[in-house]
Amino acid sequence: MSSQRPRIRGRGAQSDALSTRFGLAERRESGDWLDEREAVDGPVGKLATSVTEEHPKTILTFNRSPDIPFDRSINAYRGCEHGCIYCFARPSHAYHDLSPGLDFETRLFAKPTAARLLRETMAKPGYRPAPIAMGTNTDPYQPIEARYRITREILEICLETRHPVIITTKSDRVLRDLDLLSELASECLVAVGISVTSLDPELSRLLEPRAASPAKRLLALQELDTAGIPVHVSVAPVIPAITDEYMEAILREAAERGIRSASWIMLRLPHEVAPLFREWLAVHYPERSGKVMSIVRSIRGGRDNDPEFFSRMKPYGTWANLFRKRFQIACRRFGMAADRQFELDCTQFRRPRTDGQLSLL
Repeated sequence: MSSQRPRIRGRGAQSDALSTRFGLAERRESGDWLDEREAVDGPVGKLATSVTEEHPKTILTFNRSPDIPFDRSINAYRGCEHGCIYCFARPSHAYHDLSPGLDFETRLFAKPTAARLLRETMAKPGYRPAPIAMGTNTDPYQPIEARYRITREILEICLETRHPVIITTKSDRVLRDLDLLSELASECLVAVGISVTSLDPELSRLLEPRAASPAKRLLALQELDTAGIPVHVSVAPVIPAITDEYMEAILREAAERGIRSASWIMLRLPHEVAPLFREWLAVHYPERSGKVMSIVRSIRGGRDNDPEFFSRMKPYGTWANLFRKRFQIACRRFGMAADRQFELDCTQFRRPRTDGQLSLL
């Protein structure tokens, strides 16, 4: 189609526009040479990924949100090279004068002192254990984990202190920590969720250009389950008229691999994610863009996004009820528990000392 916008290959976002929510300066290229840039400089190269190390004062983030099942989380990285166009964490880059678009997936931040900070927090007399969620904002097993191994270091602390942890990822790199996860599972200290969006590798490359393929995620689910690790498949996000057709097939494939726990999450488009997603639709699915957004608005009270507690996680209306009913029927058909919460053991916690030794008390 001649009116289709040019595609930025290998990335989810199709622009690097800055947020306007905080009154930040706008970036613009200027000059008469722009129209002939490629003729002068040659073809535009691929966008490179950069990683900046940062040293925060704390690593545990606490929340009081009434509609999520955990009160604390760790994000070892900021930004995510997976580049999922629908990622609701993208707006967090705007807080740092960076684009929630291409900057989010190319200008990454790593926190190499995360394990030390976690040890210091757990050593405080007033600290009380509860499951730590990892993967709530950016994926703990994105590609740079292979270099930094921050997630592994955090799991080592959790095993040492017998502290429960919940992991959410869309990467089979989680299998690299199978040794630690197996030990944690033997003490009822870990549960792992892997999200699968579709079964079409081509569609996955457009939606999640640098995440593991659907086949690899399903295999990771199977290997984790075989190793005795509590594991969960999440059909997330469900994108109407784009990925919803795969809901039943994903659940069937997971069930055939022994997975007995499943959930689904409807597409969310907070803040800058909505215009980025619209750009993505214009590039890849211009012929159905109107239909997709019409359904999204119908389940979000006429808006691109519903930010309210509870309703943001539980869309309503005819389309939402249809997706919900399909999920429930498929779970019953394949013998899966819907929206199961794994009970982890908080009673074994052993407070560490900041010198690396465990307390006797």
